[in-house]
Amino acid sequence: MEVSEDKLLGGRVRLRQPIRGYRVAIDPILLASAVPAKRESRVLDLGAGVGAAALCLAARVSGCRVDAVELQPELANIAVNNANLNRLEGRVCVHVCDVLSLPRTFFQKFDHVMANPPFLPADRSAPTGGKNLSTVECGARLRDWIDAAAGVLRFKGSLTFIHRADRLDELLALIRTVAGEIVVAPIWPREGKPAKRVLVRARKGVSTPLRLVAGLTLYGNDGGYTATTESILRGGAPFVFDSDFSYPGECAGLAGDGWTAT
Repeated sequence: MEVSEDKLLGGRVRLRQPIRGYRVAIDPILLASAVPAKRESRVLDLGAGVGAAALCLAARVSGCRVDAVELQPELANIAVNNANLNRLEGRVCVHVCDVLSLPRTFFQKFDHVMANPPFLPADRSAPTGGKNLSTVECGARLRDWIDAAAGVLRFKGSLTFIHRADRLDELLALIRTVAGEIVVAPIWPREGKPAKRVLVRARKGVSTPLRLVAGLTLYGNDGGYTATTESILRGGAPFVFDSDFSYPGECAGLAGDGWTAT
């Protein structure tokens, strides 16, 4: 498989990825920025692809460990190489397995789970290529992704999803069956335009009401990234849902659709 090498987080992360098929855009970078991991947190990245989100999170949060799950062996192999390339092999561990059959050893093991699942619902035609498997549900449906995340989370752990804004109602209905304290952040391409993406975070075993927060506008009137977007995509800053969002119980010792980032 022919690959190119690109840079994320302003060059802090080197990423090799296939030249053909699905290409990493800003979604996994935004996803990783929204996970409230701390030093020595255990994080699971569901549907890791070539490891973009896992690597960005590990680069941003020193000392956290990320287990990355990927169905396609070819992409998982590239993810392993990417971890080695960034000298993160000790903190990013890649597993080849299906969301529908995660190892039993994962059960209630993780402080946080992040996922960038296929955005398009399954249709009658079976996907045939890597790009389709990355963008169209095949086998595992959205409910399966959420159930898998809830199953491996510790009590009061967080799950964070990035998804299409037009599937928000479905996403929220499913998350409410397994978690609470849901926070929704719309991602707008630019001011005055409808949101294309949403970041959604929730906590297992917590029942406080849903909150809608300010979200993020990607581009300014000049066509460039806004200052906040720039700080996240190139500076490695966290996406802030809430300045006082805390996670009692966590062990104290313990980017498609033409959206691109460089």
